[in-house]
This record gives sequence, structure tokens and C-alpha cells, in this order.
Amino acid sequence: MDVEGKVELAKRTPTIELVTEGELKNLFETKAHPKHYIGFEISGYVHLGTGLLTALKVKDLMAAGVKPTIFLADYHTWINGKMGGDLELIRKIAAGYFKHAFVALGLPEDKVDFVLASRMYDDEYWKMVLDISRNTTMNRMLRCVTIMGRKETDTLSSAAMLYPSMQAADIFKLEVDIAHGGMDQRKIHMLAREIAPKLGREKPVALHTGLLAGLQSAVRMNPTEDDIIDAKMSKSVPDSAIFIHESEEEIRRKIAKANCASKIVEGNPIIQYAEILVLRDRPLKIERPAKFGGDLEIADVAQLRSEYAEGKLHPMDLKNAVARELCSMLKPAREYFAKHEEYLKEMEKIRVTR
Repeated sequence: MDVEGKVELAKRTPTIELVTEGELKNLFETKAHPKHYIGFEISGYVHLGTGLLTALKVKDLMAAGVKPTIFLADYHTWINGKMGGDLELIRKIAAGYFKHAFVALGLPEDKVDFVLASRMYDDEYWKMVLDISRNTTMNRMLRCVTIMGRKETDTLSSAAMLYPSMQAADIFKLEVDIAHGGMDQRKIHMLAREIAPKLGREKPVALHTGLLAGLQSAVRMNPTEDDIIDAKMSKSVPDSAIFIHESEEEIRRKIAKANCASKIVEGNPIIQYAEILVLRDRPLKIERPAKFGGDLEIADVAQLRSEYAEGKLHPMDLKNAVARELCSMLKPAREYFAKHEEYLKEMEKIRVTR
């Protein structure tokens, strides 16, 4: 595959920003297998936004020759107070359910490097954390805490101020060429790029994907950062998210209840799911009786938006089609966890006891 083809794979939906495309092109020209990373806190069941969105993009990058790393951020999770602040439990879930959620979505251990954060932390790493901290203002660190899914106005522990420095140090310690994350991670990637020369490090290319909206949300045309934090798919609000192991019945139930206002395209989560998760790879087939227009094949995003805005596509017909496609896309994950029930039972124990 030539360099242009590799860049196009990196740019495919759900990518919405590359910083910068020119740097990525140069990277592919000089390295056959650039190193990539995307990091996650370990908290709750894995939903579409964490799992499926990531798997789609990582598979694109693998096809371009990139060596991917999924970073299991146990210390970061602990600092953020997730899983009751139980560090040993966080590590157990990281190595068990959380890692296997990505394996279930087609990112096997022999092709993806799964790294538990605390296992790579040494004296060099902590010196780097301090070096980043002493070269960054407190105000800049405070602005970066939104990468934790928190607002600047939230009450935070003093340990939260270490979080951005640690995440930037993760990137440098892993010697990452491509830092991958949702747009909610943009601030830390920009910090890492800006501070890299001061530490004698190479600037990582930053690849950002969109964030999937919660099923009940209606994001404004020009949302603020706080709007995005509030509206994105959330594990803590079960009916706002579709989890990758859920049954077809549960997926259909949640989609049926979702916000999907007639003729409204912007801020419509079902339109967004159709655009990002389905139409990137194949047409969306609408199945409906002849008296309601008969079957319809939607080839691309432009057609979807036009048909829906003009009222030619009923919300329930769209919901049924998107639900059907999601059930199909998540079938491998359902089957995987049916064979490896121990990981779901591990998570169920936490729900019962916490």
C-alpha cells in the first residue's frame, strides 16, 4: 500500500481531525510500522463509544501498517476515583473483562499490545512526569482535567493535577508516533506536542475521533466543552449507552427509546450512529412495507441527511435499521462473552457489591 492509501485509512470515519496530516504522511514515508496508542480508564462495561468506535479505527490503522497499543490506565482510573478507588480491583478488571472486550471486537493479543500502565512506570517515567509538570502552568493543567471527563468547575482532588502530566508521560514513555483518542483527549495531545521539544522528544501525530452521543441526548449545533461532556455516551446512565455484550433484544429496546426527532438531523444520536458506525463501511438498508414507501437503500451520509430532513424517512424505520446493523456488528462480542462468561460475572460482582 502506498503512503497516500495509508493516510486515507487513517482519515476514515470516525476520524475527524489529524494534527497534522502532513506529519502523518511523513511518518508513513519514514517508518514502515509507526507506533500507536490509545488509553482508557478502567470503569464499567465497555460501550459502543469506547469499544466499537475504537476497534473500527484501530483496524484501519493496522491495515496501514501501524503497530497498535491499547493502554490500560490503572493509576489514572484510581486517581479519578473509579471502581471505588480499589487499585487491585481496577487491575483485575483491566487484565480481565476490559482487555477481553477489545479481543471480542477483533483486536487479538497477537496483533495488539495491551499495556497495564503501572507495569511500565519506573524512575525514568516519574522524572518525566515532574519534568512535564515543571514546564506547565497550574492553569494549563486545570484546563486539561477535562480529559478525565470532569469540568474545570468540578471539585477535584489534588492528585487530579498529576493526571495530565502522567498522560503526556505515557505517550513519551511508550515512544508513541500516533496518539489516538476522542476529541475529549485533544487538550492533552496538544500539551504533549507542545512540550515534546523541551524534553527532547518527538512530537506525536494526534488522531482524534468524534464522540458518540448518548441515546437520550440532543447535542447543540455548536456545543461547548461542558455540553460534550454531558451529552456523550455514559456508562453511568445505562439507557444512554449500548454495551458491546448486550442481547439483540436489549439493543433494540434502547434504540426504540432513543431521541430521534422527526426531520431533525443535527444532534440526533441515531443519525450519528448511522453515519459513523454503519455508512462508513456499507449502505444502510431500510426495510418497510410498500404502503410506507417500500424498502430503501441509503448509500451515503448525504442521502441519509436529505431523506431524513425532508421527512421521507420515518424515525422508527431509521431506528429499526440502525438497531439491526448494530446487532449484527456486535454479534462477535456477544458470542465471545457467551463463551467466556467469567469476565461478565466478574463485572456483575462489582455491580452487586458496589
